[in-house]
Amino acid sequence: MRMNKAGTVTAAHLLKTMDEESLADIFYKYGELVNSRRIAREIVAARVLKPMATVNDIIDTVGKLAPFRQEHKFYAKLFQALRITVNHEIDYLQEMLQQALSVLNTGGRIVIISYHSLEDRVVKNFMKTGNFEGEEKKDFYGNVETPFRIINRKGTTPGYEEIAINNRSRSARLRIAEKI
Repeated sequence: MRMNKAGTVTAAHLLKTMDEESLADIFYKYGELVNSRRIAREIVAARVLKPMATVNDIIDTVGKLAPFRQEHKFYAKLFQALRITVNHEIDYLQEMLQQALSVLNTGGRIVIISYHSLEDRVVKNFMKTGNFEGEEKKDFYGNVETPFRIINRKGTTPGYEEIAINNRSRSARLRIAEKI
């Protein structure tokens, strides 16, 4: 799950060392799993008997919590949460957006493609308000202060033709903003 093989933190290391509450927070925040507390509880209980070293170890441990006929989606969210944490993906995205704002000249455009709702929420909030929380700051007259003018309000998603050619593009969303 590591993008950088030289990185020291692995998913197995996280599952081995993190406490139940931290694991639950990761699964809820980055995987958007509603039963994150129960998943974390199962992992913490199971790792006492056997370390979580492989994907099958994880599946065997939390498989009973996967919703019927939605197992694939459940595991995708679970492993997404681990991958995002191991690679610090949201942190690096936020850092890149802040750096882009500082180097863009007035009238310069930033174009971002996000591949899941967590990334897209960060990008959308930043382009809309200039911060990651999405909190609008208003001037004395009640006008929203933002560093960007949004070019495509809802973002651009791939059409049927693109998805037929490139199936991975189905979840992509392209957002464009211009620095004011």
